[in-house]
Amino acid sequence: MNQVISSSPDQPILPLRVRRLHPAGRLAAFLSTTDSAVPTLLRVALGGVILGHGLQKVFGWFGGYGLAGTMGFFASVGMPSVLGVLVIISDFVGSLAIIAGFLTRFSAAAAFAVMLGATVLVHLPNGFFMNWGGAARGEGYEFHVLAMAMAASLVLSGGGRASLDGWLGGKLEKGRKLGR
Repeated sequence: MNQVISSSPDQPILPLRVRRLHPAGRLAAFLSTTDSAVPTLLRVALGGVILGHGLQKVFGWFGGYGLAGTMGFFASVGMPSVLGVLVIISDFVGSLAIIAGFLTRFSAAAAFAVMLGATVLVHLPNGFFMNWGGAARGEGYEFHVLAMAMAASLVLSGGGRASLDGWLGGKLEKGRKLGR
């Protein structure tokens, strides 16, 4: 029997022991989300902003360096090339996945890790604020804090309304109920 910690006898809060789920059940739980529009708004905004950065890194659009230049920059700040490739994949492919709501929790966790890495490796010495006036050298990390908060919200909530995760999770749940 699973025990729970309760604020009242009829209101369970936290299970002390979680039963083991079948792999399909674990995948359905990973894809689960709400029908709320809030994660949808977060998902489209975060994915759209990160996609712009991915396009800079991959194609050199919007003043970016392209693949070779981006990898050169990453090497100049001491980032191993494998991590650089993962950052580029997260910013380009991961942002598209976030926008579509596909593997939202995974893609948002990757975006969180990229933003944390960018903060620590590049932006932390420049202070908190963005360089709006061009007076300071480099950019601060305020943007990264916002992106990390959005990504963390998506890790917790899932993709929300109109996400591929919600659609796939519903299909898995329906198949599980039918005994497939």
